[in-house]
Amino acid sequence: MSTTTVPDYTTDSFFGLEDQWVETAPGELTHYHELGEGTPVLFLHGSGTGVTAAANWWLNLSELSKTGRCIAIDSIGYGQSITAEGTEYGIKEWVRHAVRVLDALGIEKTWIVGNSLGGWLAFQFAIDYPERLLGIVSMGTGGAKLTGALKGHANPTLTEEGVRDTLELFVVDKSLVTDELVRLRHASALNDTASDRLKDVVAARDRDRTELPLDFEKLAALDIPVLLIHGVQDKVIPVSRTWDLLNVVPHADAHIFSQCGHWSQVERAEDFNRLIADYLRAHGVDQG
Repeated sequence: MSTTTVPDYTTDSFFGLEDQWVETAPGELTHYHELGEGTPVLFLHGSGTGVTAAANWWLNLSELSKTGRCIAIDSIGYGQSITAEGTEYGIKEWVRHAVRVLDALGIEKTWIVGNSLGGWLAFQFAIDYPERLLGIVSMGTGGAKLTGALKGHANPTLTEEGVRDTLELFVVDKSLVTDELVRLRHASALNDTASDRLKDVVAARDRDRTELPLDFEKLAALDIPVLLIHGVQDKVIPVSRTWDLLNVVPHADAHIFSQCGHWSQVERAEDFNRLIADYLRAHGVDQG
């Protein structure tokens, strides 16, 4: 039985997702969305300003839930997940949180679909907990060196205009960054559980680019299916990141979207959903 109070919070109807909560450690209550049945697929979001599971995957979860059991979480430090006092942030801590979610939900093995930071976490998860992982789909895999557009990404401005600038960095088609989406992302960045930890979260992420980069020698030993996805016009993580991983991970395939930036799951949502569903089904994911 949970000893942590569930917040009085409802995800905005814009995203069309229902809220669920699970206690994942003493004082830690994880907020998530779950759709579908069968093979578990854990969705890990990126790290842009005001990011949540809903704001990352709202165009994907309903469709992909026809393939398997889709579980999209707010990682600790993000969204509405409540963190215990003294919680530290960083790549290994976010991976351990993902494992706690699986344990709390009684899931032994899962696929991971990760975007940006979430893709980085997926590969670190594969290194630290290979026995818990069935496969990876990673888009614009994070952890690249802090250069170019990433420097702006590392210093978010907590205004609606700042959020708009960040989101427009993610896409080729700027019309996707609507006033409503900007408003919701801004509100998320300022919510009571997130605004006081944003600097700590961003600092931890960027610290680990240098202190805990992915160990390519260990990735060279991965024995799971991996699909890498990237937009040609990604200004946040260069497409060369996927090429580097493709040349290291033994069973990796790659799909490169044209006229697409960092947000392939939004900018090419229909094509993205079809690609992921076909790939997951081809590798044994089903509805049970």
